[in-house]
Amino acid sequence: MDLDALVSLALNNGASDLHLEAGLPAALRIRGALRTVGEPIAGGVLLEMARAAIGEEQWARFLERRSFDFSKTIHGVRCRINVLQTSHGVGFAIRLLATFQATVEKLNLHPDLKKLVTPTHGLVLVSGPTGCGKSSTLAALIQEINLTDTRHIVTIESPIEYTFRPRRAYIRQREVGRDTPSFEQALLDALREDPDVLMVGEMRDPETMRLTLSASETGHLVLATVHSATCAEALQRVVSAFPAEIQSSVAGQLADCLLGVISQRLHFRADLKIRVPECEILMASHAVKNFIRNRDFFKIISALETGAEHGMWTFQRYRNWLDNRTNWSIPGQSPEAPDSESAEAPAPAPGLPAFPITPKAAGPEKRPGPTPSLPAPKHPARIEIEPADSEFGRILKRPGEQS
Repeated sequence: MDLDALVSLALNNGASDLHLEAGLPAALRIRGALRTVGEPIAGGVLLEMARAAIGEEQWARFLERRSFDFSKTIHGVRCRINVLQTSHGVGFAIRLLATFQATVEKLNLHPDLKKLVTPTHGLVLVSGPTGCGKSSTLAALIQEINLTDTRHIVTIESPIEYTFRPRRAYIRQREVGRDTPSFEQALLDALREDPDVLMVGEMRDPETMRLTLSASETGHLVLATVHSATCAEALQRVVSAFPAEIQSSVAGQLADCLLGVISQRLHFRADLKIRVPECEILMASHAVKNFIRNRDFFKIISALETGAEHGMWTFQRYRNWLDNRTNWSIPGQSPEAPDSESAEAPAPAPGLPAFPITPKAAGPEKRPGPTPSLPAPKHPARIEIEPADSEFGRILKRPGEQS
């Protein structure tokens, strides 16, 4: 079974993620739970899959870094793919993204979130654990601007997950590693590119955070994601990422530029058979800004509980709103093509070899027939993996040994 067939299997079974590991059967994450399917996959098969998916031009980078991130459209669905070296060989972690253009309505988010992208400058943070839909919410906010306002939007992502077709806005999307060497360089470049809106896929390190805060202070609307469980933790994480001696000034900078924070998690609704986002929404009121400036993050919880008049939502109030909601957007009820002109990444510009784009596979795309539902595994017992050296390990060169 090739990668296309495995993605098709995941898609037909409603999986959000597909995991492949040498010596193990494929694992699908369905409604938040992992489920294995089929027979164990040999390491050599995964090695060939990885080489074909990454492409010869980028294969040397994978051998050097032992991991590679990229996005690819397979069977009409955009996939975010991470190929990694493990103790058994090569593994895949594949996120299947929504086949429709994300909007606030289609993601079943509260319409109040649209107010966060009305200002022309400031910082909006989207937080939550891994796999909670932060990228989708961010894409929905960008699409709201795209549909309603004539602004110049620059996105910096690793990799690009949702492709946008400009409607009223003028949109440029840059992928780290392909179009720019790093988030830091892209943010420095963006300040000279006359943007109105900046979207930062993820704030991973203090330098990216510093440049993001600076951009939000210089007349730009900046949207970014950060990993945290609550709004207060998101703000505390940004401040604590910096050295102790400058945390006070960073807290003041964050308080001055902050517009709001969205913290979300996904909850499966058995009545609808879909997962919907549950959100905590913090608006930057005067009280909240003072708490941030004084680094009293523990007081933000009380501000959320008493801040309904300022448009704030606790998880409990938001859950009550979901329970009373009657109009739901159910994926698949109204089929819709992705809002992108092309299924694949654009061709590289001539004379720019520094960050080459992975070439498109030659020939027409193979589309397998209908995929059956998940079969029951033949061996329900624990899977034992032989401790032998993998084929990938035998061919892998250390960085210093490459010619």
